[in-house]
Amino acid sequence: MLRALYDWTLSLAARKTAEIWLAVIAFIESSVFLIPADVLYLPMALARPERAYRYAIVATVASTLGGIAGYFLGLFAYDALARPVLDFYGKLDEFEQLRQCTGEDTIMLLLVTSGLAHLPPIKVVTILAGVVQISFGFFVLSCIIARGARFMALAWAMRRYGEPIRHFIEKRLGLIAGLAAAILILLYFAAKYLGGGALAAC
Repeated sequence: MLRALYDWTLSLAARKTAEIWLAVIAFIESSVFLIPADVLYLPMALARPERAYRYAIVATVASTLGGIAGYFLGLFAYDALARPVLDFYGKLDEFEQLRQCTGEDTIMLLLVTSGLAHLPPIKVVTILAGVVQISFGFFVLSCIIARGARFMALAWAMRRYGEPIRHFIEKRLGLIAGLAAAILILLYFAAKYLGGGALAAC
């Protein structure tokens, strides 16, 4: 199923309505869809590099709105809607572990790392933010900054390097971004521990 979803998402780049589909995928990725919007964004930006930043803005706005939808799913409809979605994608155990083992300040950090590098998956963190009622203003701001930074960085890379960088991004950038996010999380916990803060036991 995952490969079929990936291929279908990639095929949308060739359509005349690709920009609309980019907004749709970026929106639903934040709460219910498995394939990241980057899959659609990259071939679109490569085909029309002069529109790379425009596409980045579309993806950022739609992803932020989708994140808000995920936040409200967690806040008002976790048992009825959000929980079945997480269970369907096999993310329920990961969600429950995060829910039990992280405090509000840690979730704020995860909002940034998920937006930058999908670590943890965006849909997991947006729903979790609603469940634990993270500050809505901070939530929206983190979505705009983190997701905007990711798409703008991709736009810059595609404008500057074109096709060669696309293959690097598809094969390596996710790993590099994930490692950077993991290091950020580890540094945070190290600073918290060394500073005398108590870490939640799981």
